[in-house]
Amino acid sequence: MIAIKSIFSDEFLPYGKVLTEYPVDDCIAVLKSLPCPEQGVNYSPSEPTLEALPLAVQLQDSFYGGMPIQMGLCNGHNGTLNCLEYHRDSEVDIFADEAVLLVAHQWQICGETLDTHCVKAFAVPAGHAVELYATTLHYAPCTPQKGQCFRACIVLPRGTNTDVPHSPKVGAEGALLWARNKWLLAHPDAPEAAAGAFVGLTGENIRLW
Repeated sequence: MIAIKSIFSDEFLPYGKVLTEYPVDDCIAVLKSLPCPEQGVNYSPSEPTLEALPLAVQLQDSFYGGMPIQMGLCNGHNGTLNCLEYHRDSEVDIFADEAVLLVAHQWQICGETLDTHCVKAFAVPAGHAVELYATTLHYAPCTPQKGQCFRACIVLPRGTNTDVPHSPKVGAEGALLWARNKWLLAHPDAPEAAAGAFVGLTGENIRLW
């Protein structure tokens, strides 16, 4: 069983930071009003009810320095690593429920593969926002226990996680390009691997439950 540490611990500092300067109460209220799937994970890159909040303007103008953003919805039930992804920028995650983030460093990728022994787990209490740095590998949040549902807002530059560009893929990293601004390494056991994603995770497919 992987050890789970807190996002408030020093061990989390190389991966991201807790954001306290942005008011997230309205965002969390919207998240709680949206239905949670009975099983599996649902992800939508852009959720209009979230993007209509004043917080969207604050994050776009301040956190992302004027870059156009999207505020998406990720919710459901998950206890397995399955994949790790990265973007060319930080990601902001806002949680209505407690969750666990499974993360690693981009620089730990060696020859387009990463051993899952590099993965660390961090608990996020309900009601908190977290920045994950561009160099932090991550994927869908997990819940600490089976039967729990997590609800999160995922903030990224607009267009991220939509259809991949049709331009030629350059270099070895090109094989990892799975969606727009999304480079993905899948575990052999993951559904994404069966769908054609690059198999780049070796070792155990980490499970919390």
